[in-house]
Amino acid sequence: MSIMADFETQVRAAVADALAKTGADVQFVTELPSVDTADLAVPCFTMSKVMRKAPQAIADELAAAIQPSGLIASVSSSNGYLNFCMDGAALVKGVLDDIIASNGDFRAAPTGMRVNVEHTSTNPTGPIHVGRARNPIIGDTLARCLKRCGHDVTTEYYVNDVGKQVVILTWGVNNVPDEVADAEAEEHARNAGHEKERDKTDHRLVAKYRVANRRMESEPEVQAQIADMLRRFEAGDREVIETVRHTAEIMLGGLKETLSGINVTLDRYTWESDFIADGSARDVVERLKTSDYAGQTEDGAWYVDLKDFGIQGKNTKFTFTRSDGTTLYTTRDLAYHINKFSRADRVIDVLGEDQKLGSKQLCSALEIMGYDKAPEPLFYSFVSLPEGKMSTRKGVVVYLDDLIDESVAHAYEEIRSRMETRNAEMSEERMREIARIVGTGAIRYNIVRVQPEKQLVFKWDEALNFDGNSGPYLQYVHARACSMMRKAGEFHRDTDPTKLTNPMEINLVKKLARYGEVLREAGDGKRVHTLPAYGHELAVAFNQFYAAVSVLDAGPRRDARLTLVECTRSVLADVLDCLGMGAPEEM
Repeated sequence: MSIMADFETQVRAAVADALAKTGADVQFVTELPSVDTADLAVPCFTMSKVMRKAPQAIADELAAAIQPSGLIASVSSSNGYLNFCMDGAALVKGVLDDIIASNGDFRAAPTGMRVNVEHTSTNPTGPIHVGRARNPIIGDTLARCLKRCGHDVTTEYYVNDVGKQVVILTWGVNNVPDEVADAEAEEHARNAGHEKERDKTDHRLVAKYRVANRRMESEPEVQAQIADMLRRFEAGDREVIETVRHTAEIMLGGLKETLSGINVTLDRYTWESDFIADGSARDVVERLKTSDYAGQTEDGAWYVDLKDFGIQGKNTKFTFTRSDGTTLYTTRDLAYHINKFSRADRVIDVLGEDQKLGSKQLCSALEIMGYDKAPEPLFYSFVSLPEGKMSTRKGVVVYLDDLIDESVAHAYEEIRSRMETRNAEMSEERMREIARIVGTGAIRYNIVRVQPEKQLVFKWDEALNFDGNSGPYLQYVHARACSMMRKAGEFHRDTDPTKLTNPMEINLVKKLARYGEVLREAGDGKRVHTLPAYGHELAVAFNQFYAAVSVLDAGPRRDARLTLVECTRSVLADVLDCLGMGAPEEM
């Protein structure tokens, strides 16, 4: 939004001039106030130590030194903040003109920064379960926001095709008969409360994995065969490596299908085994061995001691080889991040809360190796479900596929009920189509709206509420705006601020004006939960406007109000797209 950028430029210049008059050499930031009393604010708390004054005293002094001019209509101080309001007429015309000029494309000018976002990276040994559902949704939403910030963004999935679990799966695929796996799948489905196991690649293969795992634990011969495969893999046996990768690729196909069901696609898939094959994991080993922090255990395993890096207790020893000299996941993860550093200026890892220690150890090891760059972790807490139909039973995991199907089914029943209540008509095919859009959107919105590090219990009554802080509510308001535009027919865009003076109109314009800053906070600031919060605020402001004034029968104000509706619809559509949700034109 260029009008907001111009306003911020003028505010920063005015504050800089006022500070210069005080003789204080201090830095300051601008931020969107949490209340609607101002359009932009400058917190004075960080200036207090240098200027040796209370924040409120600083705000009072600066406010007195700044004369409103240009886009700045007023300056005030309150609670340690310096508050600025923009000229109302300039705000209305500028915001609407900017949105119209964007033509629905709200991406900032290219920055040239390459950003890598690694997310999901689920082990290819079974379907994605509900507990990890936050990872792809947060990662995909973050990437969409970063792209709108003007960055060159690559999303990446790190495929773990090395290690015992994927070797067990490979043995199962090659040795467990289909009829045995089918019986296992049927038993699993009964325990989960399903009529039958779904016919999907990852679900079929995980049945063979479960059988193979049980046989390995009870049959020494199977255990020996799997151990032999592991040894040959670590020794670089191409036949074993290719066989295991082929199995992982098949499983990955099923995982991609699940991800596409929630509108998640990734740009790049990087295989862990590549870092064994190309020797880069071995290079990491040799470099760490020469560091001052390196040591060996009695059985010959190599480690680096991280006690000087803030890691305490039993976790100070970060092991990077086994006693036989073979590499570990941690070693290959170091090689992987070094590879990412060569391809990106900023590296972001979306990780479960159980990876906090591992991430800190990784960053410490990279520092030991001489890297001044470090990945930025974005941690999330796992999703849980309340007791009931979709809750986990003992020994049975709930898969993301199940959550998607259940959400779409709930959405369909809600849409069908609403159509019957209104005595309206819609084809069965169209109801199913909208149910798919609403159901998957409900999952994405409900998962992103909670701050990632906070616990999340997924509840249907919250996720599919058409009237509350939910995805369907946002989609419904977008559909309402589309309906108004259809009923209006042709009109001439009008951004005359003298025709948009109602407080609810001004409030709606102010919400629209914040979108660019919200995208920066959600993207560059990695605070993706602020985006659905903004979408809800905008939707509420639109409904308040809709209830306060007539639009279609507004006489000389009709075109201006329809222009405001069109601009709101445009921003709402982009918010929905940024959240990875569909924007239905009818509901």
